[in-house]
Amino acid sequence: MTRAMGAAMRRIHVGNALSAFGLGFTVPYLYVYVAQVRGLGAMTAGLVLAVFAVAALVVLPFAGRAIVRRGPLPVLLTALVTAALGALSLGLASSQTTVLLSAAALGAGQAVMQPALATMIVECSTAETRSRAFAMQFFLQNLGLGVGGLIGGHLVDASSAGSFTLLFSIEAAMFLLLAVVMVTVRMPHSPKIGNAPAESAKGGWKRMLGNRAMVQLCVLGFVLFFACYGQFESGLSAYGVEAAGISTSALGTALAANTAMIVVAQFAVLKFVERRRRSRVIAGVGLIWAVAWVTAGYAGLGHGSQEMATAAFVSTYALFGLGEAMLSPTVAPLVADLAPEGMAGQYNSAFALVKQLALAVGPAVGGPMGASLHAPYIVMFLLFSLGITFLAVRLGRQLTAVQDQPWLAKSRVVAQGGTKPAGQERAHA
Repeated sequence: MTRAMGAAMRRIHVGNALSAFGLGFTVPYLYVYVAQVRGLGAMTAGLVLAVFAVAALVVLPFAGRAIVRRGPLPVLLTALVTAALGALSLGLASSQTTVLLSAAALGAGQAVMQPALATMIVECSTAETRSRAFAMQFFLQNLGLGVGGLIGGHLVDASSAGSFTLLFSIEAAMFLLLAVVMVTVRMPHSPKIGNAPAESAKGGWKRMLGNRAMVQLCVLGFVLFFACYGQFESGLSAYGVEAAGISTSALGTALAANTAMIVVAQFAVLKFVERRRRSRVIAGVGLIWAVAWVTAGYAGLGHGSQEMATAAFVSTYALFGLGEAMLSPTVAPLVADLAPEGMAGQYNSAFALVKQLALAVGPAVGGPMGASLHAPYIVMFLLFSLGITFLAVRLGRQLTAVQDQPWLAKSRVVAQGGTKPAGQERAHA
């Protein structure tokens, strides 16, 4: 990695931390704010959460093309200003219409930030440093969300609308501060894995759908997000309360255990996965999550004490966190390495779209099942986790040796001796 790439990457990581810190202030309290503080009711609060998902699904198909044509930085700055306006107006909104419009702006801005930042990370990293860069991004996101949520919890007062306005104002300020930081980034261009020629944005979706490995990764990604992230605050929490008798404080402890596992284990896990096949790492995550669902089954369907049920439920969230720590340096770099040169923004946006679809469908399916169909719920998501392992092994057959084991690119150049011209080195990769 060059000095310019390193300087740009440090600013990008600072930006990631700032955006996550701002989100942490408001995400845990959004439902309470809309339903109770503004007195708009549970239905409007549910609509706000749905608007976030719908806004993301609307803008992401266009975000990829914009990133390819304009570059990730202008798209990111536009998204940040949009999100800041949405957050500030949401903190001031008092009617259903203004709340929903503000949520749409905030949701659209947040959705576009993800592929734009991911593309900047791709362009500021090499094949050898990309996994570590995405691991750092995931670490800082979780740390920022945790710290922001902790501070926000001490500032918020459910009896005071002004305290929520303060939270949303802080969130808007974080987005604008991130925009200021990002303006100082000078984007270098890094070599990519693969020898595909550069492609234009025109027909990008058609070309991407012709990439069998990317299509299989998108299917795998949908199952990953549906079976894990889509259950955290819906089906799994409902199952814990209804089947396992978990208290709200214990549920908070479980969520904290998930974040703590990611923060503590991320870099130890990174050393473990860096020299292993990406497809095998993802397959291993499926097995770990299968154990997590078995543990959750014991918490709600077993006949142990309440203390044992609570311990098992907290362990479930911790095991999910371990799997997330393994995925962060694996899946996002793989999306980038499957993209032809110049198309990383399109591929990142497509994968973000798949994620949003899973996060929209996951709670709709898992919530009612977790609350009432306890045994079928556990069995279904146990099978989904085993399906992750199957799909990951199948994906491995579609990947080239270097896509599955990116360190081979460097090893091949070293083994052949000397430094190759830039074009030849890309071809070997």
